[in-house]
Amino acid sequence: MDAYPARLARLRERFEAPGITALLVTQAENRYYLSGFTGDAGALFITPEHAFLATDSRYWEQAERQAPDYQLVRLKSRLEESPAELLEQVGQPKRVWFESAAVTVDQFIIWQAANAVEWLPAKNMVEPLRAVKEEAELALIRKAVALTDAGFDFVCGLLKPGLTEAEVAWQLEVYLRTHGAEALAFETIVASGPNGAMVHHRAGPRALQPGEPIVIDFGAMTDGYRSDMTRTVSLGHADAKYAEVFEVVYRAQQAALEGIHAGMTGAEADATARTVIVAAGYGEHFGHGLGHGVGLAIHEAPRASRLAATERLPAGATLTVEPGVYLAGWGGVRLEDLVVVREAGVEVLSRSHKRSII
Repeated sequence: MDAYPARLARLRERFEAPGITALLVTQAENRYYLSGFTGDAGALFITPEHAFLATDSRYWEQAERQAPDYQLVRLKSRLEESPAELLEQVGQPKRVWFESAAVTVDQFIIWQAANAVEWLPAKNMVEPLRAVKEEAELALIRKAVALTDAGFDFVCGLLKPGLTEAEVAWQLEVYLRTHGAEALAFETIVASGPNGAMVHHRAGPRALQPGEPIVIDFGAMTDGYRSDMTRTVSLGHADAKYAEVFEVVYRAQQAALEGIHAGMTGAEADATARTVIVAAGYGEHFGHGLGHGVGLAIHEAPRASRLAATERLPAGATLTVEPGVYLAGWGGVRLEDLVVVREAGVEVLSRSHKRSII
């Protein structure tokens, strides 16, 4: 893939401000993004002039095939136990920056004790690069989104009273895996009735009942990239409370889809939907942020949240738009689409229907 040299070049531009002379990349998605290497163990050692991929014998052949732009460092022991092998082969650097968010305290203590190297924490070196998606990446995300849309069509034909949440989640997983997904994007959420008030409910033995809200939140992973979508439905009929809450969430999401654009802060994006929910009297029942980026990871930059007051949405970023209202003892309603942030608005990728009753 021609993208990796260009990504390395953009990363090296980021070395200049903090004066980085050697960066150790161990976070899995960052490692893949910069090299194409999909192995479960290994690290990238990147300097202004050189790029090394260090891994053990289980992955040597794989590394040579997937990351030809990198010089392979063949490790005999695990990097987590001691980086001595790596440092010796890359020239015994004096100072090494590392991804502090991806290294445990125990690991850091071992590294400090074993080597005469100054270890310096680096944060968010690669993540801002990943936030803006290349067209080739968007093509892979669209593929995952299309499979997710097909999965929702399938599950709408499957749902009936008496099926358990776990059964629905399993059937949806089988469909996705047999129609092109290499994995689920995350554990599927099927939350029926009062379980819908729990934002990250784990599908369980509760049977679906007619007339109650059913929150279905799921996604597929294809070619390493993920999708994320939520729909809320009721079987056969619903009461006035459900109709009211669904309408509030639907209007909030539409306001966000019409109002979000590149350059606004994450807090401003969040407010496009939150203002509608607050005005309807449900503000205290929308506790999470409006959205997050999706790509190699299910949660990545940027964020649309009340807490992202200065973080601006870049053009080309993906973003979930997922307002919700959650009422303890009753249930919840959440609607979520995956979009691409553009200068003049958003491009909505998800195509599944938003009918409240099926």
